[in-house]
Amino acid sequence: MTNTYQNILSKTDFKPNKNWLQIKTIDMHTGGEPLRVIVDGFPELKGNSVLEYRKYCLKNFDHLRTVLMFEPRGHADMYGCILTPPNDDEGDFGIIFLHNEGYSTMCGHAIIAISTLAVEMNWIAVKEGENILKIDAPCGRITSFTQVEKGQVTSVKFHCVPSFVVGLDRKVQVNGLGEVTYDLAYGGAFYAYVDLAKNNFDFNLKPESYRSLITKGMDIKHAVMENDKEILHPFEEDLSFLYGTIFIDNSKQENGVDSRNVCVFAEGEVDRCPTGSGVSGRMAIHKARNEINYGDKMTIESITDSVFTGSILSEENYGPFKAVIPQVEGTAYITGMHTFVIDPNDPMKDGFILR
Repeated sequence: MTNTYQNILSKTDFKPNKNWLQIKTIDMHTGGEPLRVIVDGFPELKGNSVLEYRKYCLKNFDHLRTVLMFEPRGHADMYGCILTPPNDDEGDFGIIFLHNEGYSTMCGHAIIAISTLAVEMNWIAVKEGENILKIDAPCGRITSFTQVEKGQVTSVKFHCVPSFVVGLDRKVQVNGLGEVTYDLAYGGAFYAYVDLAKNNFDFNLKPESYRSLITKGMDIKHAVMENDKEILHPFEEDLSFLYGTIFIDNSKQENGVDSRNVCVFAEGEVDRCPTGSGVSGRMAIHKARNEINYGDKMTIESITDSVFTGSILSEENYGPFKAVIPQVEGTAYITGMHTFVIDPNDPMKDGFILR
């Protein structure tokens, strides 16, 4: 055995220079959609609420978002989160969501993943059965319920913020597509929901249409943003923007799944899971159309065939809207642990994106 190969076997720990920033993460996925959870090394955020922490991060540390989300440490569809103190003593913790464009208001797959991680890391006193967390997201407080059986997490469900329909069967002209029919709804974020059954498109919601979904999804998003003036949250200006386009189609599976969701969000990211906030908005749409009622469950699959289950818990008035409180259920898994280093001499230290 050569000396070099012996060194390879014995010297496996790299010691960064003292002036290199180190950020530790635990990586996960929910239905195939990644979540990079930042657990150590990120500079302290200042503020008194999740929205204030988010603004402080945007102003002072946005380069660290691109460091961790962009290549070479991430990719165009990477997603992450930073954990913060809760908004008040009734909450367990706060969460800020990160992606290729910036900071989202709500993320159901991240709620499912971080609730799983809270149990796996014993951040809470874990018990058999249901473990409850109160998580402050930018859109409001989310309550999650992590089911533990024989010491193992079997599923997570969460109650989303009030979700509501702004308008059904709206029309917009889109270059290359003509007139597109869409529903505008909010499930912690605003989406334009586009049902393939109501539109004459030449693509499906399978992986082979990935590029078309990005292009057409962004074209629809920009057209709706330009023409629809009702993308307004009733109470919070910071939540008043269109996050993405969600395409809907009938499921082609023979497994009892009701339909398929593919969400194109932020700067052309394609959600690998059925999109928790998107499913929440869909519950509001289906209730408005009398297609779902209390006690009913709807299974919705993604481009990867992963499945979330949606249902409706209650209704309430929310500003001018009749809103529903949706419940969404799914599963998440840990994929790895990382210590990322930022060499100040690296010309690509802040990251880049190629598609």
